[in-house]
Amino acid sequence: MGQKKDLTGSEKSKIVRYLAEGCSSLKIAKLLKRDHRTIKRFIQNSQQGHKKRVEKARRKITAHELRKVKRTAAKMPLATSLAIFQSCNITGVPKSTRCAILRDMAEVRKAERRPPLNKTHKLKRQDWAKKYLKTDFSKVLWTDEMRVSLDGPDGWARGWIGKGQRAPVRLRRQQGGVLVWAGIVKDELVGPFRVEDGVKLNSQSYCQFLEDTFFKQWYRKKSASFKKNMIFMQDNAPSHTSKYSTAWLARKGIKEEKLMTRPPCSPDLNPIENLWSIIKCEIYKEGKQYTSLNSVWEAVVAAARNVDGEQIKTLTESMDGRLLSVLAKKGGYIGR
Repeated sequence: MGQKKDLTGSEKSKIVRYLAEGCSSLKIAKLLKRDHRTIKRFIQNSQQGHKKRVEKARRKITAHELRKVKRTAAKMPLATSLAIFQSCNITGVPKSTRCAILRDMAEVRKAERRPPLNKTHKLKRQDWAKKYLKTDFSKVLWTDEMRVSLDGPDGWARGWIGKGQRAPVRLRRQQGGVLVWAGIVKDELVGPFRVEDGVKLNSQSYCQFLEDTFFKQWYRKKSASFKKNMIFMQDNAPSHTSKYSTAWLARKGIKEEKLMTRPPCSPDLNPIENLWSIIKCEIYKEGKQYTSLNSVWEAVVAAARNVDGEQIKTLTESMDGRLLSVLAKKGGYIGR
């Protein structure tokens, strides 16, 4: 039985199986035609297992410094451990020690993406659900804007949050990146259209943007019957609901029951929010970042092109269930 240096993976598996069958190490050596000492060494090493990790002693900080860290962590939710310790003027502490200290008083969490609902918000959501419960949602055009940045969406922000402390709401960035407008109706995607860089959407610029994109490039191609039955849905941003915008849309034939506005603090009641999530997951997958506004815009267009009609139809047809869920939860948030 010639002695070999190493056991192969197949041989190791056979040794484990033979041991389970009650074979002795000597018998296994004969079956595998290996040296008995090699078999015994493998069995002994396997039984010893991995050595228990010995944690290094933390760099000690004073009780006064510890109190400063706790206060600072409460005042700086979502901050990194380095930012918290630098704000306390505590230097020379390695990351592993900083995190170990913070774990006693905080935890790493994501920012809240939805603001808390108060009683008034919940009542308005219930009223809205009752009003539109019998609506034919295949005729509703759901619209919204999305801002995409070069380094990833705001909702992915993570950091240390004090135990028992509510994570702050991370609102969308109002500046920078590319502002995109789109709509979905039944199984069709409208757009996306890019808002010109540097343009702030007030009432006048919002209406001009709709004129140049939505109305000229999509709406005018639709049939008279479609225009007669379509309901235009937008959120209650000031530029959308101002007297100027409302009067301008009315001149376009979009008024009264043909104009739907969403209740406040209710992104879960607009299915296009799910479309934004699909697009963001695609353009930022594997942590991808961009070096120019044009490149991130091209990525948005490509991702939108890959969204098929069935996906959009699933989103628009979900509204009946969403309204029932809002009523069942007495105006509370629902899963999107």
